[in-house]
Amino acid sequence: MVPDVAPVNLSTSTYGRRKVTMISGLYNFRDTGGTARSDGGTTAVGVLYRSDALNALDTVGEEQVAGTSIGVVVDFRTPQEREAAPDRLPETRTFRAVELPILSGNMVALMQDAVSNPTSETVAEAMASIPTLGELYVDILSHSGADLVRVAQMVAAVNDDEPTGVLVHCTAGKDRTGVAVAIILEAAGAARDAVVADYAQSQANLAGPWADGMLHAMESFGFPITPALQTLATATPPDAISAALEWTDEHHGGPANYLLSAGLTQDELNRLRKRLS
Repeated sequence: MVPDVAPVNLSTSTYGRRKVTMISGLYNFRDTGGTARSDGGTTAVGVLYRSDALNALDTVGEEQVAGTSIGVVVDFRTPQEREAAPDRLPETRTFRAVELPILSGNMVALMQDAVSNPTSETVAEAMASIPTLGELYVDILSHSGADLVRVAQMVAAVNDDEPTGVLVHCTAGKDRTGVAVAIILEAAGAARDAVVADYAQSQANLAGPWADGMLHAMESFGFPITPALQTLATATPPDAISAALEWTDEHHGGPANYLLSAGLTQDELNRLRKRLS
């Protein structure tokens, strides 16, 4: 069942000035604008969006997306994921699609051997190697700094004169997307508790049909739905993203310094902060 949402209409002179929180056909879409900042303000609307995969976008949803400030769509999925469920984008205007696969933190990569050869041995091996979400997120941060810098640069380049807002997504929009959004928001000045709350919202958004479908698919490949697997596939516990952010504190002095160490320049960080302020 898809959300019953009226189309969003924005004139070209007001791109990014209206917060859009639901898109028909999607479960985990939102504009991160309005996130509380450490300085007492809130982050800008219409700059950084997050979502689950866009393959389920319906006709109404396409019209809604076309009416937002989104101009860049960053897809963190692997080529195999994209081939299995290609994004749908409106054809009424131009979007820049950026394929930026993050190999850490996706269920397909973790389970691909067992899925392609679902024997009792391969399933048992996959189940024995299930990481916690916190471990998964630290692995993403350890190996994907350059990719996260590219996203931060795209967000820093957003302008209000045309639709250049950045939408990032993976499959569920909770893990690879969750890490990227959390790092960028806090680096730009968002308060940590607000960043954690935004991450945690995904669990409620995905509960019901989306989560049930994911778990059913995993069962069909022979995976027993243990609490650890259910958490990995469908949950967003606050302590998981907190562990990732604390890792940046310990190893880099926080998310902003993490991005700087991965290649973001100080000028780009300043523009990112200004753009999301």
